[in-house]
Amino acid sequence: MEPQEILGALMRPPGRDDPYPLYAAARQLGPLFAIPEFNLHVCTGFELINGVLRSPDFGKYEFEYLPQEVIDQYVEGGSVHTISSSILDANPPDHRRVRSLISSAFTPRRIAGLAPAITRVAGELFDEFERLGAQGDPVDFMEYFAFRFPVTVICELLGIPEQDRVRFRPLAHDLTVALELIDDLTKLAPADAAAAELRAYFEKLSEQRRAQPEDDLISALVQVNDADDGRLSDGELIANLTLLLVAGFETTTNLLGNGLELALKHPHVAEGVRKGEIPVAAFVEEVLRFDSPVQLTSRTALTDGAKVGGKEVKRGEQVMLLMGAAHRDPARFTDPDTFDPLRPDNTSLSFGGGIHYCLGQGLARLEAQIAFAQLFERFPEIRLAAEPTRSDRLVLRGYETLEVVLQGAAA
Repeated sequence: MEPQEILGALMRPPGRDDPYPLYAAARQLGPLFAIPEFNLHVCTGFELINGVLRSPDFGKYEFEYLPQEVIDQYVEGGSVHTISSSILDANPPDHRRVRSLISSAFTPRRIAGLAPAITRVAGELFDEFERLGAQGDPVDFMEYFAFRFPVTVICELLGIPEQDRVRFRPLAHDLTVALELIDDLTKLAPADAAAAELRAYFEKLSEQRRAQPEDDLISALVQVNDADDGRLSDGELIANLTLLLVAGFETTTNLLGNGLELALKHPHVAEGVRKGEIPVAAFVEEVLRFDSPVQLTSRTALTDGAKVGGKEVKRGEQVMLLMGAAHRDPARFTDPDTFDPLRPDNTSLSFGGGIHYCLGQGLARLEAQIAFAQLFERFPEIRLAAEPTRSDRLVLRGYETLEVVLQGAAA
């Protein structure tokens, strides 16, 4: 297949549903190839992508180098503008300044201290899950656990009232359209509406925390914003609260769904985790590699001296990083198309790398390890009730529905 043909196929429903044959075709073109029509380089090799993510010569887009059709997406207050105002799309020094304000909430020590509370939340949700499936009725794992579990955890960390949390799944689903490969700007309308609703919500909640601070991350960031010392602007406050909420559960939700589907396809793996023969941490790492909740990202050359594997990339040119392809790179992984939680020296690029390495990766891993350990222990005979349905997404890969029957549940 030609490079442009592969990219086009990835943007259509069949390619989004199962991109791995297209990734294999892309790897046949080499670890790095160009699509001159789009002024784009595409990277499929694990080591090359890892190098780009960590290189100071690459970063997020520079506005003056964007084509007009992309600039047209940056409507003030819209979804793309909201995301671009957060640390997700910031370059130094702004990235370093804002990230340092947030990072204290995600230190390894603080994350480890959350383990008892996370274990309790998982247990309570599985109690409800068991009640729903006690008579043999199908239960949607995505709706009743995979969404509710991480959203409860991140909302507790941020300080979002319990009664508000149910509204976030559709809003996050709509907003993250702005992270996808868009070929029609009208598709951003739901994302823009979600961004507006989330902005209004966080503006109101921030005002409440100004009047009555609590022991949560929103109150801490509001205090920094109120210090008026240039460390955090009003726009950055709202954009980063939105990012923390959405990123704090959307990818973890997908990690949980992708992991359960793989465990149901490989029941010996779930049994191995339950018996302690397979460490649950190793299972989670292999899910991250084999069917990553984040399939691709991009970087822009920030200097004319930028290179990828010895090839020069001009300043302002983009490099698309196909992590989903890199995770099946035979130069890095033995038998890469086999799901093997016990593979040695396993790692993934799912959480990025370099200065943009995901702040919440430790929390996401801990949540997944706790959830799967409890799930496999409590429901040893769990099975699919119907063919699961994928989200119509490429960048953020997961399931819309995953109905199961809890054969091991007590009647």
